[in-house]
Amino acid sequence: MSLTVPTEGIDHDAAGNRRERPWLFPSNRKLRHLQGISIRNLVVNPTSRSRGKTIDDEDIPNSFQSPSKILAQDTTRALNHSRSFTNLKSISAPGESRICEEQAPPLRQPQRRNTLPWSDPNPRARQVKLEDITKSRMADTWFSVHCDKIEEPVYVSEVVKDATNPSFRSVDLNVCGPLVSRSDSLTLKLWAKAAAMEEYVLLVELQLHLQSLQFLGKSLDSFHQPLPLNSVLFHFPDGVYGNLTDLPPVWMPLPAKEPKSSEWNALPTSSYDALMRLANLDECIQDALITRERLEAQISSILERNQKALTITSEVSQVRDKVALTKQAVVSERKQLRMTSKRKEELIASLRARRDAMARGRLTQERARSHLPDAQEKLRSSVKLLNKDADDSKGQIRRISEDLLAIYPIEPIPDKPLAFTIAGITLPNSDFTDIDRDAVAAALGYTAHLVYLLSFYLSMSIPYPINPYLSNSVIQDPISVSLPQRTYPLYPVNVHYRFEYGVFLLNKNIEVLLNNQGLRVLDIRHTLPNLKYLLYILTAGTSEIPARKAGGVRGLLPGRLTPSMSRRGSEDSVAYSESNLPRKMMSSMVKSNGDLAPDKGKKIIPVLNTTSASQVA
Repeated sequence: MSLTVPTEGIDHDAAGNRRERPWLFPSNRKLRHLQGISIRNLVVNPTSRSRGKTIDDEDIPNSFQSPSKILAQDTTRALNHSRSFTNLKSISAPGESRICEEQAPPLRQPQRRNTLPWSDPNPRARQVKLEDITKSRMADTWFSVHCDKIEEPVYVSEVVKDATNPSFRSVDLNVCGPLVSRSDSLTLKLWAKAAAMEEYVLLVELQLHLQSLQFLGKSLDSFHQPLPLNSVLFHFPDGVYGNLTDLPPVWMPLPAKEPKSSEWNALPTSSYDALMRLANLDECIQDALITRERLEAQISSILERNQKALTITSEVSQVRDKVALTKQAVVSERKQLRMTSKRKEELIASLRARRDAMARGRLTQERARSHLPDAQEKLRSSVKLLNKDADDSKGQIRRISEDLLAIYPIEPIPDKPLAFTIAGITLPNSDFTDIDRDAVAAALGYTAHLVYLLSFYLSMSIPYPINPYLSNSVIQDPISVSLPQRTYPLYPVNVHYRFEYGVFLLNKNIEVLLNNQGLRVLDIRHTLPNLKYLLYILTAGTSEIPARKAGGVRGLLPGRLTPSMSRRGSEDSVAYSESNLPRKMMSSMVKSNGDLAPDKGKKIIPVLNTTSASQVA
């Protein structure tokens, strides 16, 4: 079987594709470069069976494929071959076949027996046969590496269980010493044990020189040729090598250059001119040396005669350098003295300023101490006044809440849990299916007006402003950015989602009022129950409700409630007017269609008690 193996000296294959080349020269392959060993196409018990046809060069898978040959093979493949691949066997002996044919015809026609291995229709039988074939090919393997002049194996691998293409772990033979790592030959013994064997057998014993290995590629992914049985692959840093052929390494030492006979007779030498120039050069060098010695002697004598002057000159230069350094040090010290003096003046000024500040502080402290008793007395009185005002504010809020409950009574509906009415009108809890539109609009108008009044008297700004027009009340959403509209009705309209969103905003306002009082909302959809809960908390208390302060409503509306001169002495009429004031105001504000005032664009500040707005705040 012939193989096409890429060699080191080839750059391109027959198709013109660039082949991979190793960067490690054959002479440089040593055991220290070996990184791993793997086995391919492992066969422990090779089965020998007779071939049914002759194998020639045309049937080799790697042979040259010409267009005419491919066309002929396609024509041959189109023919339908027999499903049997065994020859017919005659019943009688070969010598008796002719006699049997002449005597009597056969009783039945000989039939080909079905030898297709996968013709069994039972998938379980095919699975068992496939498992048997796979199990017969698998084996447990391990290998050992031996070197010359070393009795024991230098490396013994691990055992790979049940594999047909075992790949062993990486090896590092540098730890075995230079005698092994620098060697370029080895003996590899591969041991295997099939499932039917009890002990390991020596399957392959390979003695090779590393220079005889063939380069297969950077990895086996780029090698597409079939490998023989029990192929041993060697992994080096530059790629994968295999021992596909048994050729010994070729040693080609470089031929030594033999000298010619004529070269021994005639030897090159210097010419006469070169020798003369060399002699002249030597004389020049000697003259230069003599001149140098003469000059050194003259210089030494001159220095000895002028030794005193040279000493004085050297001392003068040293003194000048010392004076320059002294002047530089003086300048530096003067500069540092000026900076220190300036810093001293700054510190003196700072200390003087601190003393003045401390004196002023002591004076201010003495003055504060003199006013401290009066200030403490004022503080105690202010705290008492503040507590009294807080209590009065709570009382006024409680009284206002009582008045609001009297104006807009919220009563439960019997036999209906969490169902309430406001001013006698039923308001569902965010469920507006099959409702009376006018009743719901009136109830939501009352509720919106009540929420608006509570936010005013509690001095709290609600996030969603309300325009209380009773049955035509609307609410605004200035917070949401992506909404196309800002105003939503609090009465049923044809666009149902706008009405439901307006009710949702009203419930959010009620939730904000409850949170301001430290209350928690269990369900935001319960409009009237949450509002009733808020008013219940605001009106709760054991003390008596404070009385109205005189001049509240009369101060806001001067002249309207002042009795005439003819009725000034009648106290009953004044008391009647003050007692009927809230009822008259509400009756004048409520119109036939539920409006507060003729001008809907103007907001009316509600005042339900006789105290002024400043007193309530």
